[in-house]
This record gives sequence, structure tokens and C-alpha cells, in this order.
Amino acid sequence: MASVRVLVVDDHPLYRQGVIFTLGRQPDLSVVGEGENGQQAVDLAERLKPDVLLLDITMPEMNGFQAATEVLRVSPATRIVILTASEEGDDLMAAMKAGALGYVVKGAGAGEIIEAVLSASRGEAYITPKMAGSLLREMTQKPSNDPLAELTERERQVLELVARGLSNKEVGAELGLAEKTVKHYLTAVLQKLHVRSRVEAALLAQRHGLGKEPDHLASN
Repeated sequence: MASVRVLVVDDHPLYRQGVIFTLGRQPDLSVVGEGENGQQAVDLAERLKPDVLLLDITMPEMNGFQAATEVLRVSPATRIVILTASEEGDDLMAAMKAGALGYVVKGAGAGEIIEAVLSASRGEAYITPKMAGSLLREMTQKPSNDPLAELTERERQVLELVARGLSNKEVGAELGLAEKTVKHYLTAVLQKLHVRSRVEAALLAQRHGLGKEPDHLASN
């Protein structure tokens, strides 16, 4: 049986190297590449077409949720496992919505990481056991009538500033983000809200109490 080809992307070099070392000791796993930010995850996945991508959430240039969405676009056969310090239920749900098949908390032991990778390679979902309860609670809650409910906190911040009439550059300056990163967030917002433009997104946000209606939209 051929080795499972794994790509590891995490912006903490020491942790990343530890994971690579752990995976490299397994005869049925082969690390084919590594990266340190979301954009590299997308570029490497497109070029290497790994079987499994181990992906952090909080990274420069593009976060793990955005990267996961893009990776599945350029390499649909790649199975994604989120490897993160976050134990927040919202992050777990966001990861699943972005197409991740697995979610492992960084405090997990080597055996759990290996199990998650092997499970994903077989097309099986794997969630850190103590996080599984959070997923079940989220899934059993009544769906919200708020179309903004699916947005992450950062996406809501970006949308609120856009609804106030700020440009991408101004939003970036306000939040300390690169303009390119703001564009990625805004693209995710448009997709989640099922709208075609920033103006439609802004109007929808204002109808739900997010942001103040700018003059140039109020006059339309």
C-alpha cells in the first residue's frame, strides 16, 4: 500500500517540525511539503496534490478556514485536518463548514494526530473526543433566522466596516490586516450571505443592525 502523502502548514516552526518528525516515523505516512501561512497551503496543495493537509487556523495572509475552502477548489481530492490550539465550538463548526474532515487540538498526543491523518485518508471524519460534544450541541440547536449567524467574528468586523462605507484598504488599516486579506474575508462573507456585491452585503448587514448606513447607499 502506498504511503499517505501529507502536507503540514502551521506558522509555528518548532511545532510544525515536531509534527513532521512524528509523522515521518510512521511507515505508512510521508510528509511531502510544509508551509507557514494560508496562501502557501493553497499554492502547495495545488502543486503537490497531497492526500491529507494538516492545517492550522490562525496564520498570516489567509486563515485556515479560508485556506481550506481554496485548497478544496484547487485540489478537491485532498482531505483536510485542522490542527489548532482553539477549543472553541464556533471554530470547530467553521472548520466543518469550510470542508475540513478532521479537527485536532494541539494538546493532543502523537497517536491522536496520526489517527486523525489516517482516518482522513480513508475519508472518515475525526474530531478530538472532547470537542465532539461541542459539535453535537451545535448541530442540535435550532437554526438561526439571522443570515449573519454563520459569520466568524473577524468576518463580522470586516462586514460592519464595509457597511459603514469603508474601502478594503481602510478596513485593513482599521483592523491591522493586509488589503489582500480583507478581500479574502469579504469573498467569504459574500459566499456565506449569498449576495453578489459588497453593496448588497452592506445593505443586508444594515437591515440586521450591523453598521451604520452610509450616505452614498442611503441615497440609492
